[in-house]
Amino acid sequence: MKFDFHSPYPSTRLPVFARNVVSTSHPLGAQAGLRMLWKGGNAVDAAIAAAAAMTICEPVSNGLGGDAFAILWDGARLHGLNASGGAPAGWTPDYFRRKYGDAAQTPPMRGIDSVTVPGAVAGWAALSERFGKLAFAELMEPAIEIAERGYLVPVVVGHKWAAAAAELRALPGFAESFLPRGRAPDVGELFRFEAAARGLRAIARTAGRDFYTGEIAHAIERFAGANGSSLTAGDLAAYRPQWVEPIAKHYRGYTLHELPPNGQGIAALIALGILGSFDVAGLPVDGADSQHLQIEAMKLAFADTCKYVADPSSMEVTPDQMLDDAYLASRARLIDMKRAQGFGAGNPARGGTIYLSAADENGMMVSFIQSNFMGFGSGCVEPTFGISLHNRGHGFGLEPGPNQVAPGKRPFHTIIPAFLTREGQPVMSFGVMGANMQPQGHMQTLVRMLDYRQSPQAACDAPRWRHHAGLTVRAERQMDPSTLQELSSRGHRVEVVDDPYQEFGAGQFIWRAGDPKVEGYLAASDSRRDGAAAGF
Repeated sequence: MKFDFHSPYPSTRLPVFARNVVSTSHPLGAQAGLRMLWKGGNAVDAAIAAAAAMTICEPVSNGLGGDAFAILWDGARLHGLNASGGAPAGWTPDYFRRKYGDAAQTPPMRGIDSVTVPGAVAGWAALSERFGKLAFAELMEPAIEIAERGYLVPVVVGHKWAAAAAELRALPGFAESFLPRGRAPDVGELFRFEAAARGLRAIARTAGRDFYTGEIAHAIERFAGANGSSLTAGDLAAYRPQWVEPIAKHYRGYTLHELPPNGQGIAALIALGILGSFDVAGLPVDGADSQHLQIEAMKLAFADTCKYVADPSSMEVTPDQMLDDAYLASRARLIDMKRAQGFGAGNPARGGTIYLSAADENGMMVSFIQSNFMGFGSGCVEPTFGISLHNRGHGFGLEPGPNQVAPGKRPFHTIIPAFLTREGQPVMSFGVMGANMQPQGHMQTLVRMLDYRQSPQAACDAPRWRHHAGLTVRAERQMDPSTLQELSSRGHRVEVVDDPYQEFGAGQFIWRAGDPKVEGYLAASDSRRDGAAAGF
């Protein structure tokens, strides 16, 4: 691919070219990964070290009590890892109705009853054991150092921290952990997380086992029980991450790979499969026709994803059925270029997150994502070891259906890493953070790169929209006003929003420029967060 490196969009970032590179949403995370590469580690070592550091540097988005997913190229083939946890053994619809009343539709959004088994630490250990070069304990060193010595809170993280304080202040362990001096840290103020350093040391010493069968597991059980949860050390001990085969869709001579359900990566594949029926490149890149077409394709993709995607054991249809070419072509025919529509699901049976990427000069590439879900997740923090627990349980429903809560079942998940290949060879590891913005970000940035030949950094910097619900589309203020006006005239309910962090996600992209030992990689980092791409 020959990119146009003239970017028409304002940006605080420039592309980074290097043979070894790490791209994250916090510079200290990127540096943690580079330290492992300098020590002789590989991209997996770098990704794990960066991920551990990010639990400290960006606690508004992830923590030691979160989930994770990864797609990696080992030099010969792709591998997928699902490190999302399941429901505690005591979780049933009746469990929640007894506690929260018959009117409850889902587990609560915050609090201890939103916490499923955290999978991220087990995911780190599984990646390290299978593909890493360095000792696991070495990978935790940067995160431990950052937690003990502290760091100055950056701008975007600081603003989100302050915004969450009032809602979460009263939840167990939150104020003790995240409101030093009784308030959120100011931008530029030092924050230390000594409890998390203790947790990281135990995780380092036992290659993660302590989290699931040792001191940390029993501390989580005590904390959960004291606050009314049924989560037990037995639930933690029974957990194992799963190695899975990525699912894929071809687009413009390339192949996009996503992880299979219980995640929403299939939505990006469906949308691109629908767009394949249209000459997108023949439309002006930032014009209303191109944006309308992408919005409608995304709405069709979400209609099927929201109805069918769940833990694979409960799905009514298979991913292959949802991605069938003939079925997607029939969905594409529903699009009217002159008006916005509200689409229902079809019948395919007939046919708060951080993302990071790392790549090394030997050709290994890692696409990695981990999350506590909604900001600080559940808002509950086990105080002895600084385990900030996610709220993925809120993704379950209580009514009968594919995503109804059940013991051991994994909830619908929003976080999705992505990977691009061409003719079976690696091209790009990438992801875009931000709840249901993630598949939308995958689609929008890929269209810009593959249809319009915009560079990864330009595609990252370009203004985005986000389908919200029904006919509502939220748009960044930087979008062309004439485009927004035309979209409105076609029936889209356009809302202009000034919150890029929360609404429009943030991406990290590593594009393989050629032989990694010679040409290396082109890396981009989204200016919507505090991050950086760094390499050597």
